[in-house]
Parts: sequence; C-alpha cells; structure tokens
Amino acid sequence: MYGRMRVAFRTGLFLTVTFLAIGVWSFPLTTVWGDVFPGDEGAAHSSAASDTLSAKPATSEPEKDSAPDLAPNAKSAILIEATTGAVLYEKEADTPLPPASMTKVMTMLLVAEAVDAGRIRLEDRVIASERAARMGGSQVFLAPGEEMTVEDLLKSVAIASANDAAVALAEHLAGSVEQFVELMNRRARELGLQHTTFRNVHGLPEEGHVASARDLARLGRELVRHAWILEYTGRYEDMLREGSAKPFWLVNTNRLVKFYPGMDGLKTGYTAEARYGLVATAKRGSLRFIAVVMGEPDVKTRNREVTAMLDYGFAHLEASTLYARGERVARFRVSGGTPEEVGARAGEDVIAVFPKGKGEVVRTEVVPHVPRPPFAAETPVGEVVVRTEIAGKPYESTFPLLAEEAVRLPSLPERIFRGLRDLIP
Repeated sequence: MYGRMRVAFRTGLFLTVTFLAIGVWSFPLTTVWGDVFPGDEGAAHSSAASDTLSAKPATSEPEKDSAPDLAPNAKSAILIEATTGAVLYEKEADTPLPPASMTKVMTMLLVAEAVDAGRIRLEDRVIASERAARMGGSQVFLAPGEEMTVEDLLKSVAIASANDAAVALAEHLAGSVEQFVELMNRRARELGLQHTTFRNVHGLPEEGHVASARDLARLGRELVRHAWILEYTGRYEDMLREGSAKPFWLVNTNRLVKFYPGMDGLKTGYTAEARYGLVATAKRGSLRFIAVVMGEPDVKTRNREVTAMLDYGFAHLEASTLYARGERVARFRVSGGTPEEVGARAGEDVIAVFPKGKGEVVRTEVVPHVPRPPFAAETPVGEVVVRTEIAGKPYESTFPLLAEEAVRLPSLPERIFRGLRDLIP
C-alpha cells in the first residue's frame, strides 16, 4: 500500500514538473510592466504574435561586415532598415559630399512637419516671388506672382525636383530662404546629422553645402514617418495647372518608383560636381528599407546598385505587424480618475523586424506611462517596446500607446463611494 502511494506521488510530481516546463517554454515573449489588466485583447494578441514569430525554421542572418560590395561604383552608400535603423551595408557612409537635389529630403521634411503640426495647410495658396521664379535647374517655371497651393508645390518638389517650388515653399514657411536654411540646419542638429551642412534649399552647388550617406538615410527614415508624403514621392507622373493655359506634366526623376516593386520614394540628385545620387525607399508588407548612393557615374549604374542593395535587404530580413494602428494593446489603471481604467491602443503599427526565420530573437514589453487625470482621448499613456537582434547587434524600437477615451476627475459622490469601498477588506 505504501509502495503504491509512493509510486503515485512520484508520477504526479513528474507530470506536474513536465506541465510546468511546457507552460514556461510556450509562454509568450511579452513582458508587461506596471498596472495592466490581464486577460484583455492585448495579452491574447501578444501570445499569438510571439507564436507567429517563432514558427519558421532558422536561416542564416546578414553579417554586415561580410556583405558583398553592393555599390562598387558609388563614392558613398548605405542600406538601413527603417523601423530599427539597422545598418545592413555601408561604404564610406560618413564622408561629406555634395548632395545635389537630395537636399530636398530635408526641405520636404520641414514642410511635412509644419503640415502635421497645423502651422500650414496643403490648401494654403502661395504667391511665387521673383526669387523663386528666377531659379534655374529643374523647375516647373513659376511666374512671378503666380499662385499655387502648398500641395501642388510639394508635388512639384517630390516628383519633378523643382527648384523654384522649393524656394516658394521655403519662403512661405519661414519668411525667407535664409531663415528656412537656418531651420534646416537646426533640424539637422536635432536629428544628430554630424556630417551635414545646408547652404540652400534645393541643392545647387554652393561652397560648404554637404551631407553624408548616413545622414541622408536618417533624414529619409524621419521623412517616411509622415506616410502621407509618400503619395507624392511614389507617384510616377502627375499634372500641374491642369485645365489652364499652361499645363505641366510632372514625371518622377526616380524611374524606379515605376519599375521596382514596393518603391515609393524618395529623392534623386544630380549636379556635375555631385554626379548621380538617390535616397530610395521601398516597402513590402511591414518591412521598409532606405538605400542611399552618392557619386554614381550615371543613372543606369545608380539604379542598378540601389536595386542590388534593396534586394539584399529583402532577402535577409522579414517583419511582422504585432498590433495594427488603432488596435487595443492593453488596459491601464488610472489613479484618481474616472473611469478607473483606460484602454490603450496602438498609435501606429507596431512592427517587429528580425533576420529571416529567426523570430525568436524578438522581445516585447508593454510599458504604461499614465498621466495624472484629467486627460483627453488620444493622450499618450504608454508604449510598446520591441527589442530584436540583427547581424549580432541589439536594436530597440518604441511605439506609442494612446488613450481610447478621455479621463476626468471623479465627482464628490464618486470619491465618497471609493473611500468607503477601500475601507472594506
């Protein structure tokens, strides 16, 4: 009798340990800090997302130092993944060189930031100055005193690389070209662009007007955060002044937007001094890359080497959307507020990037940063932190969580009720 009990006890202990081990092994790779309610939509989705990431067989990951020379004819080049900023390939990426019209990536960024901040509107009408109308190089032939919307001017810059439109936008936003250039250099410092100095808004040759491939990639990464501008940079052709006596056909100077799958920007550049350059971006599914080449000998070589860089990126990395923009991720307790808990939704797509077949390297954390009430709906209340490893290096990306509803201060009856409730053990 005693022997049978001992055998049963050992068998039960073995099964318990086995089940615990299986449970720990299969537990989702999501850690939640702070007051988050368990069992909500966020917790369920985190488990599913983690299982998806780890389901594929492992393959070799890129090794940046052993990557082939993807841009042998470029003076400078770099390939980065946009979500993490991971560098997959670089060549003389910190060398300051004339950027030519790739300068306009910064011009477009400042305009996009002003539009999103509400300082200007796409519908605003801009009157072209004599200075804008005198600009040489690529242009849309603005006449002095001609009116055009911010949107049409932005299209002219993004698609046709129009110097006159760039000057008109700069004057509208900052009051003068000189003040706009000050804004460009100030923003460059804020973004940590260490090898970039702007002297003008268009990129025509000027002493001391330089940028590096790494800095241009960082600029491109910042610009694509304003996703709506890709509607212009990714457009192959459009019409300007349609229906007027002076219609103008805009054709994208970046022909790859028509021929390379997923390409939707960003900006070409050419002067006799700078030779041929391109800040290119392409997206497939949730995965986006930014490739920069400078000093290429001709357009055909430039396009071929950018294509090789992007192909290399898509061949070695993959991405998964853990939460779609607007999807609930968690619910957070709100101290001293009504309601006493608030849903937290993703302010943008939450994306995990990892070497192909190696989703197990991804770790996520939901971190609450709930402010003191009252606060409005859409107020930041936390973040999702996604950690990954690419080519042996760790990368961390953060994505904002926004309140689904407003939270107010409790009324007097609510405070009394809560006080009494808290007295009950």
